[in-house]
Amino acid sequence: MELTWYGHSTWHVTVGDTELLIDPFFDNPKTDTDPEELDPDYVLLTHGHADHIADSDRFRDAHFVATPEVIGYVTDEYGVEDGTGMNMGGTFEADDAYVTMVRADHTNGLDTGYGASGGMPAGYVISDTKPTQVSDEESETFYHAGDTSLMTEMRDVIGPFLEPDAVAVPIGDHFTMGPWQAAVAVDWVDADYAFPMHYDTFPPIEQDPEDFVREVEATGNDAEVHVLEGDETFDLSEELW
Repeated sequence: MELTWYGHSTWHVTVGDTELLIDPFFDNPKTDTDPEELDPDYVLLTHGHADHIADSDRFRDAHFVATPEVIGYVTDEYGVEDGTGMNMGGTFEADDAYVTMVRADHTNGLDTGYGASGGMPAGYVISDTKPTQVSDEESETFYHAGDTSLMTEMRDVIGPFLEPDAVAVPIGDHFTMGPWQAAVAVDWVDADYAFPMHYDTFPPIEQDPEDFVREVEATGNDAEVHVLEGDETFDLSEELW
């Protein structure tokens, strides 16, 4: 599994021959990538805020996955033609990948001018094996937490049952967790590798990611924190095996 961060909350995940793009928003200072260069099979949207769906119209040939409300919105407003609406706890089989939608604690207003809601915001757990109660030591699993605060579901469900090997958490504060809460989240999900995201895009979420590194160390957890540069790829398969 390869993980590429394009800044903010935008990630590209490769599982076998399947390419997934999460929260396409390329108007951020961390990336030089032209979205036209990418050709994902699937686009996953955590919620309907503009800084997570703004470039959805660049990927109309992909299959979109989100809550039914967000799928309806991007179909109407962005010309998306192919999508699956799902909800918390569901798992969607995306060719070589299994995508489980999990809760995120945030808001999810849509830019309709009428205060419409996109349903509950989400995170995604992406794995190369189907989640079951039987632990699979050979699976590779990535948890994209979405825009969220710290929540006990990370400790009680996502960590022990979905068993992510790697986790990306927002550290920007103001709209999401800041560095110390994000560090607790890393400790709770007990992943081997952690990545900060959703920071330095706008003035309210400017952060020094080294504060996050120090906060993870302060929890006593032995997760390796990787502060990626924009457009940098982390090969999870290579690190695990």
